[in-house]
Amino acid sequence: MEAQLKREDEEREKETANNIMADRRATERRIEEAFHELEQMTSLSVKMSSPEAKLGMRVEDLWDIQQPQLTPTEKLNACFEDIQVSSFPKASASLVEINSDSSLAEAVQILSQHKLLSAPVVDFSAPKDASWIDRYIGIVEFAGIVAWVLQQTEADESFDTIPATDSVKKVNGGPALSAACRIAQGRRFASLSPRSAAAISGNYFGELTSSNLYKTTKVRDIAGSFRWAPFLALQKSNSMLTVLLLLSKYKMKSVPVVDPGEAKIDNIITQSAVIHMLAECAGLHWFENWGNKKLSDLGLPLMSPKHLIEVCEDEPVLQAFKMMRLKGIGGIPVVERQGRKAIGNVSIRDIQLLLIAPEIYKDYRSITGKDFLVTARRYREERHEVLPSTSGMVTCTRHVSLKEVILTLDSKKIHRIYVVDDDGGLQGVITLRDILSRLVHEPRGYFGDFFYGYSPNIRG
Repeated sequence: MEAQLKREDEEREKETANNIMADRRATERRIEEAFHELEQMTSLSVKMSSPEAKLGMRVEDLWDIQQPQLTPTEKLNACFEDIQVSSFPKASASLVEINSDSSLAEAVQILSQHKLLSAPVVDFSAPKDASWIDRYIGIVEFAGIVAWVLQQTEADESFDTIPATDSVKKVNGGPALSAACRIAQGRRFASLSPRSAAAISGNYFGELTSSNLYKTTKVRDIAGSFRWAPFLALQKSNSMLTVLLLLSKYKMKSVPVVDPGEAKIDNIITQSAVIHMLAECAGLHWFENWGNKKLSDLGLPLMSPKHLIEVCEDEPVLQAFKMMRLKGIGGIPVVERQGRKAIGNVSIRDIQLLLIAPEIYKDYRSITGKDFLVTARRYREERHEVLPSTSGMVTCTRHVSLKEVILTLDSKKIHRIYVVDDDGGLQGVITLRDILSRLVHEPRGYFGDFFYGYSPNIRG
């Protein structure tokens, strides 16, 4: 009897000890959760102090007062229409401009040095007191310089039986006049066949960049050889809805913002800058309402797999640049010869390596897509400049949320993410423009005669 009572006492003591321990663990867990919640609140508070987040909070305030019968997209349209362009944060880096009398070599160096895809062109002959409308004559893009490079390869193709060194001499001489006339007249460059693209050796670009033609051709001289991005500037009083539509439906990569009467650009809003703003809005109700939707629910990717433009690893990389130019796209996946698995991505920006570091390709008889990726990766790693565009594919599936894609694009500073199936096969691509096209829509008659006098190519 006494032994039984002792056992019961021990069991009660053990149970009490267990309860105390459980209570202690529960208390520690609650403290940990509270601390984690406090950390999140502090992090969100710090994040919400950024200029981009403050703009997002203005959207939040406007979202809350919209009429309840409006759809989420209609609410976002109304919110961004009520916010002026002047509210968008200015770029952290100083504005980079290129003089119209700069050579192509100088323009490439400037764009590469500042990691830019485009820059406004200043008319070197404009008076010092000129207003912005007389000071700027357009925007030069890497895409345009790509077109010029292809123009030269096609000019050489017309006399491709001549050795490469003599070919460059001829481009500097008589045939250059014919090429220059074609450029000035603004004709579309001829089709670059895979055969002719393969015939362009790695040494060609070293010869091209050392030629007088490359060193003396001015930015203003190539205006007719490609569709200049028109200098379509907005005033600070314009709405953010206008900016978002120009960057999405109307295919502009960047929108200059000016102050009437002033001589210089006040700000340049890019697609990447808007994506960064959206990433900073994570946690806000309006963003979560929109961003937590799956890609498949938003109709993304827009392009079906059979229409996805790609280049095989053993095809000439110039073919990829040619397709980018013809199709008006900024990047193409390089895929295995067998199957649809991608091994890398080539973007318009990457052609700079052929122009600023042509020596790394001089020993190639023909530069294939795989050759380009491997050599570019090694070159950048040696300089601690590994960039996502050639250092590997960034992928996702259709089942991830738009928010996840936005955060990935922003954190990795890239312009596209590829959609793959469960086996890694390519299913599509999502660009910054695709995302912005799902944020707002154009109301009927919104722009009116806004584009009067500009290139029709800007129209959707």
